Amino acid sequence: MTTLIKLEIIRALRNKKFMFFSVIYPPVLYLIIAGGADSRPIPGMKLDMGLYYMVSMAAFGAMTAVLLGNSERIAKERENGWVRQLRLTALPGRGYVAAKMGAAATVSLPSILLVMIVAAAVKGVRLEAWQWITIAACTWLGSFVFAALGVAIGYMATGDAVRPIAMLIYFGLAFLGGLWMPLTILPQWVQNVAEWFPTHAYAALGTAVEAGAAPHIKDMAILAGYLLVFAGGAAWLYRKDTRRA
Repeated sequence: MTTLIKLEIIRALRNKKFMFFSVIYPPVLYLIIAGGADSRPIPGMKLDMGLYYMVSMAAFGAMTAVLLGNSERIAKERENGWVRQLRLTALPGRGYVAAKMGAAATVSLPSILLVMIVAAAVKGVRLEAWQWITIAACTWLGSFVFAALGVAIGYMATGDAVRPIAMLIYFGLAFLGGLWMPLTILPQWVQNVAEWFPTHAYAALGTAVEAGAAPHIKDMAILAGYLLVFAGGAAWLYRKDTRRA
């Protein structure tokens, strides 16, 4: 499994298109959205634009790496026979799923750190050392939830259909999770629904730390529940694909 993780990381680093959209694009988008904003608090929140979008764009970049990258690679590997070859080795099914999740989450780390560096250097974001470390750790660990979802989508869709399906889920989760805009500016019923989405809980881990508090138990429980569902679904789809093969 360790060998497969190393191979997946090397493959991702060699993909220039993937590296641009998962590592370079999020900090650029952060500068576009929050670069010219003032330091006034967002309505209904204690955070300004620089702080809020630092967490949301770090989460967005991690999602790009683990969800889109994972799903498309797996769907293509199924079609070209690479997964079939791996089944002939001693690697168990759970090892394959875990390796895919671990490799994707590892590649997401540079994006998270780069957004935070840009926020500090350009927007003058200043936090305590424990806050920087905790935000980075929460954003990275939370990305495993979406890495599992990416594996599930990769086994659910064909190579031709995986991109539109993944993009639809990706942008839907990003919008309803408040990564594109603060949910406080949307109707209350949208806020009530969105707080149960994994992306909302994901970003809420970092925004809670920015406000000087610990991540909320509710958000961590929501993410843990989604991780079990997505990872369980990925494992089931892998076994189903094995029987079909």
